[in-house]
Amino acid sequence: MWPTSPDELIEVQRALATAAPDPWRPGDDPPAIGACVVVFPRGLGGQGSPGDPAWASAVVLRGRDVLAEAVVPGAAGAPYIPGLLALREGPCLESALRALSVSPGVLLVDATARDHPRRAGLAVHLGSVTGLPTIGVTHRPLLAAGDWPGAERGASSPLFLDGELVGAWLRTRAGARPLAIHPGWRTSLEVATRVVLSAARGHRTPEPLRLARTLARVARDAGG
Repeated sequence: MWPTSPDELIEVQRALATAAPDPWRPGDDPPAIGACVVVFPRGLGGQGSPGDPAWASAVVLRGRDVLAEAVVPGAAGAPYIPGLLALREGPCLESALRALSVSPGVLLVDATARDHPRRAGLAVHLGSVTGLPTIGVTHRPLLAAGDWPGAERGASSPLFLDGELVGAWLRTRAGARPLAIHPGWRTSLEVATRVVLSAARGHRTPEPLRLARTLARVARDAGG
């Protein structure tokens, strides 16, 4: 069960911050990389509200081959509050992942992980619920800070929060704005960087996240 109040969620996050699950590393064969996102109606103002219509999607790719995809309509559990994103999106994302016919080997999430006031953002929480290794991929940090890396593809630079290494800027495409990479449940920064670079395939945003976002938007625009 996902927490339904800020106090409940904060208690879970504090427990997750000290958890030590078995680390995951890719094997010799390329892993099946999944991704999941939630989109909401266009034009929502402010933080949104509980009950806002939501469309959650999940995909699994191995290389360029799509192994599975799912889109599940739902409703937001709460308004958007920084540090409490799981209240709004967590159950929707889990529903989309449970609807997949193939489980990913590792999951990309549009959320932070240790870059969080309690070091347990949604990327960590979703991994703990599903058991999947997770990596957060966002356009900017939540609280962490660090200088941008070099302009070449694969360049990275650390992101720190209160002196703790919690992620990295990563240049997934030469000359493009870097992404913030967040090692989440069962993943290290080194593994997260490798997986995200392998999934980018010449684009700024990793391909599984791009496909998941497109599927969710198409479903939203179709009203389904």
